[in-house]
Amino acid sequence: MIEIKKANLEDLITIQKISIESFTETFSEINTPENMEKYLKDNFNTAQLTLEINNPNSPFYIAYWDNDPVGYLKLNSGNAQTETIEDETIEIQRIYVLKAFHGKKIGQLLLDKAIKVAQESNVDYAWLGVWEENHRALQFYTKNGFVTFDKHIFTLGNDQQTDLLMKLPIKTNS
Repeated sequence: MIEIKKANLEDLITIQKISIESFTETFSEINTPENMEKYLKDNFNTAQLTLEINNPNSPFYIAYWDNDPVGYLKLNSGNAQTETIEDETIEIQRIYVLKAFHGKKIGQLLLDKAIKVAQESNVDYAWLGVWEENHRALQFYTKNGFVTFDKHIFTLGNDQQTDLLMKLPIKTNS
């Protein structure tokens, strides 16, 4: 059984473990060890994750498979978003699922949770950035109705990469 629960600071170690493991599984084969090490150290250290978890504009939700944490979702609203977008929006910054649990619909459930939060927040749309070389993620988001609207530079270690910015309309014009 899969359950999704809102996280808090007590979940820091769980979030840190999933972050490092999932990011490494997904990106280590196509990035240098030095760039991976720098990114993991800079972004998933205890101080950084504590700041993120304590930010009221950045809720985290952990997915549990039979009570074992196997993935998480991080959302950003307001000034916590990584890009300044003019409309009322919510950013889906991370959907991380451990590789052993790919194909078990956990990513879909986390995305569904993100969309539900966006609907409850009454925003115009949800958006995210996804690396242009992450074809699996691009296919997943496209299948779920996201469309590319821009791009930005994502720095992994010392490597500048291009992320495609994708959005999904939330508000319907009545």
